[in-house]
Amino acid sequence: MRNTFIHELEKAAEIDSKIFLLVGDLGFSVVENFQTKFPDRFLNVGIAEQNMIGIAAGLSMEGFNVYVYSIGNFATLRCLEQIRYDVCYHRQNVKVVAVGAGFAYGSLGASHHATEDLAIMRSLPHMLVAAPGDTRETKAITHLTTQHQGPAYIRLGRAGEADVHGRDIQVTPGELIQVRAGKKTLILTSGGILSWAMREADEKTPDAAIYSVPFLSGNLNKKQLTQLLTDFDQVITMEEHQLNGGFGSFILEQAADLYSSGALSRFPKIRRIGIPNEFAEICGTQDYLRDHFALRLP
Repeated sequence: MRNTFIHELEKAAEIDSKIFLLVGDLGFSVVENFQTKFPDRFLNVGIAEQNMIGIAAGLSMEGFNVYVYSIGNFATLRCLEQIRYDVCYHRQNVKVVAVGAGFAYGSLGASHHATEDLAIMRSLPHMLVAAPGDTRETKAITHLTTQHQGPAYIRLGRAGEADVHGRDIQVTPGELIQVRAGKKTLILTSGGILSWAMREADEKTPDAAIYSVPFLSGNLNKKQLTQLLTDFDQVITMEEHQLNGGFGSFILEQAADLYSSGALSRFPKIRRIGIPNEFAEICGTQDYLRDHFALRLP
């Protein structure tokens, strides 16, 4: 995903002279080409993420569309106050890009496990929140954010995620993307766990429908979501994030609003699969930690 993001940002920067990239002492072997092409629109701020957000807000005030790129928790938790006040409060044109979602950096321990970021970032006013499921979604979301005016958060995997979509796609905030048609059971996923969920479904529920939900801010398409929640007997959400405030919670909130408004005649049976409200006190590969926390279909 990270390579796709940088490649798409390079293409956009060739057309738009206002795109600026800040990195926090990482991205080597990924960002060099952007730096070479646009040396006046690239800056490695170093291990100073709070300062980096302040710089990004200042550049935005000068008319730039600024992308801030760092590892999951460093781009979000470490500089949350600056994101809240400098970026969101003033609706600055700053895009926070976190690489290594979930357990992508599993062997580096809890400091590198990005498992609370969605709950935090989607609570911020004015923030567009996106978690692409594969490189095709990453490409589309990167393009969309180059046109989006205002704050955005893009939650990326690390590298090597399998492509699920067979061709390039377009994305619209609020839309659910059909990956596979099915019946009885509906599986909703968000982010880089999409291909994992696909493999799980192939083994355990091959007739289940699967949808990717890359946007976790604002409202989902009410007509589309109402139809899906009405058509299926069981809904399962899967995420590589804490259950508290994460993707499953987002779907429950949307369903509750539809039910209370009368759009749904019954409240759907929704089962959430995700990380419990605890730290991973062990290290290991991404798949090892997914197994440890039972991110598996029933």
